[in-house]
Amino acid sequence: MTPTNSAEQALDEALALVSRVPEGGAGDSPVPAGGGAGGTGAHRAAGWQRARDTAGRAGSGVRPRTHRVPLAAALGEVLAAPLDALTDLPSFDTSAMDGWAVAGPGPWSVRPGGGVLAGSERPEPLKDGEAVRIATGARIPADATAVIRSEHCREAGAQLFADRPVLTGQDIRPRGQECRSGDLLLPTGSLVTPAVLGLAAAAGYDELTTRPRPRVEILVLGDELLTAGLPHEGLVRDALSPMLGPWIDRLGAEVIGTRRLGDDPAGAAALLEAVTTSTADVLVTTGGTAAGPVDHVRPVLREAGAELLVDGVAVRPGHPMLLARVGAGTPEGDAVRHVVGLPGNPLAAVSGLLTLAEPLLRALAGRRRRPRYTAPVQGDVPGHPYDTRLVPIMLSDEHAVPLRYHGPAMLRGVAAADALAVVPPKGARSGQELEILDLPWASGGCFT
Repeated sequence: MTPTNSAEQALDEALALVSRVPEGGAGDSPVPAGGGAGGTGAHRAAGWQRARDTAGRAGSGVRPRTHRVPLAAALGEVLAAPLDALTDLPSFDTSAMDGWAVAGPGPWSVRPGGGVLAGSERPEPLKDGEAVRIATGARIPADATAVIRSEHCREAGAQLFADRPVLTGQDIRPRGQECRSGDLLLPTGSLVTPAVLGLAAAAGYDELTTRPRPRVEILVLGDELLTAGLPHEGLVRDALSPMLGPWIDRLGAEVIGTRRLGDDPAGAAALLEAVTTSTADVLVTTGGTAAGPVDHVRPVLREAGAELLVDGVAVRPGHPMLLARVGAGTPEGDAVRHVVGLPGNPLAAVSGLLTLAEPLLRALAGRRRRPRYTAPVQGDVPGHPYDTRLVPIMLSDEHAVPLRYHGPAMLRGVAAADALAVVPPKGARSGQELEILDLPWASGGCFT
């Protein structure tokens, strides 16, 4: 299936022909190994899935950093060491319910005085035929055989009677029921969620050894961008600066700064300085990835000695995106820094985030790749003649519903979307299963 607008189709076909070298076929050829940031002007567009895989491998190949932080600071990071049980859990026999601790068969004589409360000192042992009030979480007295829930028994004078049979050990949480000291609770690589924080605290941890979030610096390129007010006289509002920082934060990275650089020589010099000296693990640039007269990204990468890992992707929107590596990561301290070059059009930039930035950042953070899943599409979806398309969708109970306003410069569709659908070349028929890329806020995102 092809676009219904023949003029749009003809333009797409022309762009497809010039966006890759002839032997690139459908855009799934590998980028030449060791290819620098230079070239003849044409570049070899990687297939969409191959580009994502390349980005993931690039992040996995970087020597990980670790740090030890208080529990609250570990939220959203990944365990760099196994979480082993430091003690038995629970560390003593406890009551699972409010009620009565009893010893032996009933009826039981009620012990005079107060009951046993959570956090109190070790209670006196129970004598056979004796009962004492007990609270949930309180230590079980020695020689107790069961706990009877308050609603399952009754007092009559100084005696306690059960309303139903009492089983030995009922409603007693025995020591070590959840784990024994030294047991593996969670392996290295587990994401620290709120539940993991609770487990670590219960197990006696005050700090965790984790991989810190990748540091990201955002560089927004362009002279035509306004930071306030209405667009006018050829100038447009900067839609990327407000969007990229929170988006990347939701991907589990730490944004250390956002800067705007011009298209003039001073902007190119500032870009070169950032590429070669930034303390960030990843530089995300917007705009300047094509071959126009003021598109500085590729010349700057060439001057910095960067290695292009992905030089264009066979995807619409966003085909001029790129991924480059600066530095060799040697033990002597030559750090590796990656550059993700996003196109300047807003939805094309979103495409680049999901195609290159997300798998790179997940791998740098030590997080597992998201499981891949599909959903049937509602209605026919036009496709590009050769390239993958990413189309904003809403997810119903049964279908992926494509949204309008999905041009490269449009955000209206993705702002209402739950996810993007991966549409193969030539399109998809109604009911066809398409891969779904969740948007980070719609899928829960990262705990930061």
